[in-house]
Amino acid sequence: MFRGLFGNFRWGVLPVPGRVIAVVFFVIIFVLPLITDDRSTLHMITLASIFAIFAVSWDVLSGYTGQVNFGHALFFGVGAYSSGLLYRFLGWDPAVTVPLGALIAALAGVVTCLPALRLRGPYLSLLTLAFPLLLAEIVRAIPPEIAGGYVGITGLPRLAATPMGRYYLCVVIMLVAVLVMWKLTDAGSKYVRTGLIFHAVREDEIAARATGINTIRYKILAFAIGGFFGGIAGALYAHLLTVAGPGTLGIMMSFQAIIWVIFGGIVSIYGAVVGVFTLYPLVELLRGTPVHDYRFLIMALMVIIILLFMPEGIAVRIRDKIERQCPRCKLSNASWRRQCRACSADLRYVADS
Repeated sequence: MFRGLFGNFRWGVLPVPGRVIAVVFFVIIFVLPLITDDRSTLHMITLASIFAIFAVSWDVLSGYTGQVNFGHALFFGVGAYSSGLLYRFLGWDPAVTVPLGALIAALAGVVTCLPALRLRGPYLSLLTLAFPLLLAEIVRAIPPEIAGGYVGITGLPRLAATPMGRYYLCVVIMLVAVLVMWKLTDAGSKYVRTGLIFHAVREDEIAARATGINTIRYKILAFAIGGFFGGIAGALYAHLLTVAGPGTLGIMMSFQAIIWVIFGGIVSIYGAVVGVFTLYPLVELLRGTPVHDYRFLIMALMVIIILLFMPEGIAVRIRDKIERQCPRCKLSNASWRRQCRACSADLRYVADS
């Protein structure tokens, strides 16, 4: 078994620069607590891991299927509040409330998808934007002894007793969640065909329906997947901060996910992760500095520059610079190779194109 794993790593990871960078990134993330015990740094990376799950879940729904959702915070907030309410009234542990909160958020995704099935473009986006705003007002109107009112549900138990425990728990969940979403959206997967169908729905829904694909079923599935993983992020966030408040349903929460994904690269799972781990730590590190009041302006300028010069996203641009896809076998190769590592096809004209 170990020989097979080593062989897959040697021939499937090491020859591809993008995969090597990903492995190095996750190694750094895992050894970071062994290098520093600074609580603020560990807390920042823990939050970034949660937001990475949230951003990738938006990319799965809006990037891969084209169902542009401006109200993705609905799933984040439903996961947070569901987990908080389950603890407040039933006293259940986060190990139970977090997955249950994610399932309730997935159900919310299915429910919100139903009235949006016949809408496209800006009409769909505006409808999805209304859902978290409506739920936020409902939460504020509910008696505070139930949903906490404007303050939220406070006193939630932490995910783990120590900052390092919370750090590793969120990082591992992020890694697993990102790998699952990557597999679900991989158009080249031999075992899971949802990725190929999601791409077909995004490119031309009418043509996909004409070939016999039940596009309604896969739209609902996309909303359920986005809701489930968005709910996981929201529930983890609530227990990390020990409060589930109306802020989890805010407009900025939805648009932050969009900004992170656009910055890193839409329709690329790794792009969302790069966007979160670049922009979120940047904003946090600028706190308490002379440019503290301008940190969001700096982030906005960075996003504008990326949109102007790298509209496909910074992570996708870097990947295109260091990798080339073989025109014959479609295998990824390092950009400096002259021949494909598998079929020996000439890669020079690919690099020149």
